[in-house]
Amino acid sequence: MDKNLLGYKGVKPVFLIVGFLTLVQSLSILLLAKWLAEVISALFAGEPLKEQWGIALLFLLAFLVRHACAMLMSHVSYRFAEATGSSMRKEMMDKLFQLGPRMVGDRGTGNLVTLVLEGVTKFRTYLELIIPRMVGMSVTPVLLLLYIFTLDTTSGIVLTVTMPIIIVFMILIGLTARKQMDRQLKSYRTLSNHFVDSLRGLETLKFLGRSRSHSESIAAVSDRYRSATMRTLRVAFLSSFALDFFTMLSVASVAVSLGLRLVNDQMTLVTGLTILILAPEYFLPVRLVGADFHATLDGKEAGEAMKSIIDRDTVKAEVLDRSVSSMDSVFAWHKDSELMLNDVGMDYEEGGVSSLAGINLKFTGTRTVGIIGESGAGKSTLVDILGGFLHPTSGSITVNGTRVSALTDEEWRKQTSYIPQRPYIFSGTLADNVRFYYPDASMDEVSRVVDAAGLSKLVSSLPNGLDEMIGGGGRSLSGGQEQRVALARALLSSRPIILLDEPTAHLDIETEYELKETMLPLFAGKLVFLATHRLHWMIHMDIIIVMHLGQVAEVGTHKELIARKGVYYELIQSQLEGIH
Repeated sequence: MDKNLLGYKGVKPVFLIVGFLTLVQSLSILLLAKWLAEVISALFAGEPLKEQWGIALLFLLAFLVRHACAMLMSHVSYRFAEATGSSMRKEMMDKLFQLGPRMVGDRGTGNLVTLVLEGVTKFRTYLELIIPRMVGMSVTPVLLLLYIFTLDTTSGIVLTVTMPIIIVFMILIGLTARKQMDRQLKSYRTLSNHFVDSLRGLETLKFLGRSRSHSESIAAVSDRYRSATMRTLRVAFLSSFALDFFTMLSVASVAVSLGLRLVNDQMTLVTGLTILILAPEYFLPVRLVGADFHATLDGKEAGEAMKSIIDRDTVKAEVLDRSVSSMDSVFAWHKDSELMLNDVGMDYEEGGVSSLAGINLKFTGTRTVGIIGESGAGKSTLVDILGGFLHPTSGSITVNGTRVSALTDEEWRKQTSYIPQRPYIFSGTLADNVRFYYPDASMDEVSRVVDAAGLSKLVSSLPNGLDEMIGGGGRSLSGGQEQRVALARALLSSRPIILLDEPTAHLDIETEYELKETMLPLFAGKLVFLATHRLHWMIHMDIIIVMHLGQVAEVGTHKELIARKGVYYELIQSQLEGIH
């Protein structure tokens, strides 16, 4: 059973209801066994069938109560599983938004997409099955065993001794199955990430003539997943066979003991039949748990994986020095606003190399800020802190006169638009992709930002215009067109702060220059942070921050930094971009 199971909202009333229904079901099993044995014994003794109708109807009533309780337990567990699964998916999506794109990059897009879509479904199945199974295994065998002891001590002892043997065997098989399932899940995650990355890079692979050879890599990853799945299935089949085999031997031992005593007139037929009917029912809850263990193990693993993401620590922003009463007014950005980073540092691992250290910067009003530096210089980390995706491990931030520990507050995120290196284009119309953050936006508003983002030529070439399906299953877009869609999303939001993290890193230089001509006019009246290693953007920036080994090496305009002949000048000389 999942250690987090008792922590889910509403699970305790479900356990109480299922426990009560299991108790009623167990009592009905006792009664139907007793009445069925009485009817068969009476008929065997030669009594007329018509005299047994009363007991037969009682047996039928107990039989119906048993299955009615099973249906009610299934219904209660299903409703709880549906509600918990939906809640888990929502909590996970909210957490992923809080953690930001870095979390998605670390875990892998394919892994997270698989977890949100298929993982939640498997987790619901796990909850739906595990609750009645665990309660049934805790209640039914105990009641049946106590009743059997009142009828025959020898049979009770046999059943008492054999049950722990079966449970121990189940535990051993379960540990082996868990190892196999972990390997299978790891292979599945690798396959998911590999497949998504391959789809994203398929156009590049075809351009380079490597698409056919890359299929061998996909086949190798798929074969590893196939092998892991087959090993898991072998363990599952083996455990099911062994469980049924040991259960059969236990019931057979009881049956042989009962038969010998019946032959020697040491027991009545009614008692023997009652025990013989109850013996399989005694082992049934354990068998069901064993049978469903493999069917629900991947759901349990998926639930633990989602829970680990939901429970992941996100340090909330702390107000260190409040100068205004409303947090909304603190983070509201306008032309007179001011943002200061005070000795900000970021350490991903304790004792490791700092990604950022001693960052002191000041930004005011509306301007374009270029963040430049070599790979690993700290550009993306700085953008993540400015976007509220990361909580600094040291220092503080001052926004409009109020000192806070981080920019992770939801009100700050409402002021920002983020354009990543590779925007996600989901399956839907072009208009729906543009209005991703504002689904209620009118078609006129969408058309306005589409024109501003330079997508008019594309829209006019599409048979259905803005209603053309794009993304998975629809028309594919080039890298430059995807970036324009992301830019249109940002423009539709009308947020005063835009953050761009290497937005053109994967584009060819012609597409990049074309996109730049569209983007630069749209930066007017906004605070823009552009992190890139492409130096030709810098001549258009109001101020340039040069990062080097996690620290700010230089700050100034393009001309000032050229004249200083420092790190920025060396970057230009090394890239030979011909910027003067």
